[in-house]
Amino acid sequence: MKEIFTLLDFGGYIALLMWGVHMVQSGVQRAFGAELGVWMGRALGRPRRAFLAGAAITAAIQSSTATGLMITSFAAGGLVALVPGLAAMLGANVGTTLIVQLLSFQLTALAPALILLGVWLFRAHQSGRRRDLGRVFIGLGLLLLSLHELVALFSPIQDAPLLQTLLQALSDSPVTGLVLAALLTWAAHSSVAIVVLIISLAGHHYMDPQLTYALVLGANLGTAINPVLEGTGGDKDPANKRLPLGNLGTRVVGCILGMLLLPWIPALMNWLTDDPARAVANFHTIFNLAVAALFMPLLKPYARLLSRQLPRRNDPDDPGKPLYLDESAHEVPAVALGNAAREALRLSDMLQSILGTARQALISNSAHNLNHARYINNAVSRLDQLITAYLAHLDQENLSKNDMRRLNDILAFSTNMAHAATISVSGLLTHTGKLRKQGWLLQQDEQDEIAKVMDRLIRNQRQAAALFVAEDVKTARFLAFEKDFFRDLESSASDRHISKIKSGQLDAADQGSLYLEILRDVRTINSYLVNAAAYPILAKHDELLPNRVRDPGN
Repeated sequence: MKEIFTLLDFGGYIALLMWGVHMVQSGVQRAFGAELGVWMGRALGRPRRAFLAGAAITAAIQSSTATGLMITSFAAGGLVALVPGLAAMLGANVGTTLIVQLLSFQLTALAPALILLGVWLFRAHQSGRRRDLGRVFIGLGLLLLSLHELVALFSPIQDAPLLQTLLQALSDSPVTGLVLAALLTWAAHSSVAIVVLIISLAGHHYMDPQLTYALVLGANLGTAINPVLEGTGGDKDPANKRLPLGNLGTRVVGCILGMLLLPWIPALMNWLTDDPARAVANFHTIFNLAVAALFMPLLKPYARLLSRQLPRRNDPDDPGKPLYLDESAHEVPAVALGNAAREALRLSDMLQSILGTARQALISNSAHNLNHARYINNAVSRLDQLITAYLAHLDQENLSKNDMRRLNDILAFSTNMAHAATISVSGLLTHTGKLRKQGWLLQQDEQDEIAKVMDRLIRNQRQAAALFVAEDVKTARFLAFEKDFFRDLESSASDRHISKIKSGQLDAADQGSLYLEILRDVRTINSYLVNAAAYPILAKHDELLPNRVRDPGN
């Protein structure tokens, strides 16, 4: 029974350790994530600058996985070449060692003060960067406390026969220790947590030195597994696997070389310092620096090899296939929201294609491309559902107030674009089919009017997409009041239709009613465009619009 409680204590403190690391990472990401992402995007030019950027950002957010997701997102969108991306990943692996260096010192006495400061910042501020920094300090305090308790837990059982047998077995097979550490790091999603735990155990002489360094190698290998498994699954473009697999390849080569040199590593680390904990932290840093020094000169041929083995696959016949909804990006809200926004913009492009087809069909009474437009509309519906599901799986706790606002803006844009596409197909294109079936042609004045109206609608669609990317209150206000134009247009057409009926042109009654339905659908589509982009911006700036303009039915 005592062993069971000890095992539960061990699991609880490991969980507390991982939760402390999670709070540090999420707090920094919420406080500085957007700015760090923008800065990284600008820095990913030349390999050397990309290496320094990867190291600096990972040192700040303490997650090479999170940094890797940012870089992978840029690479998938063509914003960064493979060589700088690989250089940034090498820098990220170095950057994640810096907090390990800090935590290798005996800082347990600071834990209560850190937690006190963190709770005060978190409770004293409703939202914003100071509240997020409170999460960081709480996480650091919990991390230090969990390490202290783990070491205290190991003290009475260090002479236990079962533990001695396990450690002896691992000492006789360092490769097994490497694999075990890699699996633990993969499960924990944090090399920092595992390496810091190894440092604590090594500092109290619980493990053989060679086994200790083999475990550190395993932790470095395990941290590269998650991006490969989570970010490249399914039928995604093989080219998107280049960066995570390339990073994993550098880890594998480094671990192989490290295992070959393992017999000489303890003596070298002891020459640098007599403190076992500091020796492990130094090895963790030296290993990543050595791998970076080895691969930096080889990045160009390495990138060519990856490109040959993983060629880009284009599939233009399936527009409903998501291109940017990377599930692994859920760990980094800024990246996940950026991915969803880019996917939502694809809906706008597809809607523009459908509107162009509808314009041609209404003016020329042509059935050309109608089936393709319906096919595109089905793709829009599928993508809208996938975007909604993707955003629904984001951890609400890790989203700042601005992140939540952006999430709602993306949902509004995606949903309204999907509704506009549906009306375009089920309304406008259905009306063109009825015109052909009845053998009707729009009158010349109606053709001229519908051409101008559709051109104006397509212009509004482009403005909505531009507003979604770059918010501008003046443009949003202009787009919102476009509802007046389409409502007045429909009213004028209705008056003309009634006048024709009164004048005895009964043969034009049914066709005139159909033309009114066309204008009514155009007005509805424009309303969805306004709801998609203009209203979120105006609401954010507390713009007060007349109720008749705010009403989606107008």
